[in-house]
Amino acid sequence: MAEMQAQAWARRGSNPKFETEVIDIPPTPTHGEGKFASLPVPAHLKTAMIIGAWYFSNVGVLLLNKYLLSIFGYKYPIFLTLLHMCACAVYSFAAIGWLGIVPMQFILSRKQLLKIIALSFIFSFSVVSGNTSLRYIPVSFNQAIGATTPFFTAVFAILITCKRESAVVYLALIPVVFGIVMASRSEPLFHLLGFLVCLGSTAARALKSVVQGILLTSEAEKLHSMNLLMYMAPIAALLLLPFTLAWEGNIFAVTVTKARETPLILPLLFGNMTMAYLVNLTNFLVTKHTSALTLQVLGNAKAAVAAVISVLIFRNPVTVMGMTGFAITILGVILYSEAKKRFKPIH
Repeated sequence: MAEMQAQAWARRGSNPKFETEVIDIPPTPTHGEGKFASLPVPAHLKTAMIIGAWYFSNVGVLLLNKYLLSIFGYKYPIFLTLLHMCACAVYSFAAIGWLGIVPMQFILSRKQLLKIIALSFIFSFSVVSGNTSLRYIPVSFNQAIGATTPFFTAVFAILITCKRESAVVYLALIPVVFGIVMASRSEPLFHLLGFLVCLGSTAARALKSVVQGILLTSEAEKLHSMNLLMYMAPIAALLLLPFTLAWEGNIFAVTVTKARETPLILPLLFGNMTMAYLVNLTNFLVTKHTSALTLQVLGNAKAAVAAVISVLIFRNPVTVMGMTGFAITILGVILYSEAKKRFKPIH
């Protein structure tokens, strides 16, 4: 039973990935597995359904973001991210407080709250930048840039924590960087602003994972990923509100006007908000029912799956050189992951 509980709360490891923002923290002691853990569904079927939901939500939110921001004409990435945060806050409270998917944890001190606020700022910047990039660059190129997360994580680990990896680990990052350079030089729809904000999003995602490992290290301050999301999401929404009002105008009135002209926008926004939360929920469920390694493998494949589907849907042009660069980057990510497992950090 102890072994089953340990697996149930297995945490997601460092995922060299990929666009939608998830929360990485150490596990915390838990009591029970939620109200719906004993549903009479075969284990293999349940796992397959969860993995399917993981792909659906991760790829779906990317495609919906791209459609809304670039095709549909709803060019308000900050407000769209604010809606994501509001949905994550509401759904997280419902999932934890009512459904009991994980035990409720509480903020115990002002110091802990300030740390969560700091993480929320980095979190919101990362998601806003990623969404903004989709206004200007294709999903396929967005995913290629996002695959360089391990490079930025290694850089921030050295600069902030002075943690150094084996030389083999750093050598594995060479194809990660080389591949994205090759893909960028041959991208038919290259847009400098889109490239820079996507790069900023990727760097911020890596920075958050490093800073999070520093700030929430004590046993008293550790929060389960779903609890951390429940607290970070409303804080991120409050942080984003003045920016969307200042830079995107009276977005609430604009949204109401667009809804009157095109009622389809309401179900699109609702579906987009729901998928944004499902990305985080399914990350937790995949890790719980399989392992952190499985999530890492799925993350490596997700970028390629999202890129292929986006090309088929949006018909954006691609080149052989660009696809080769993307493939080299993904290969570098896999090599980096393997090297991290085989070679211990240098102290």
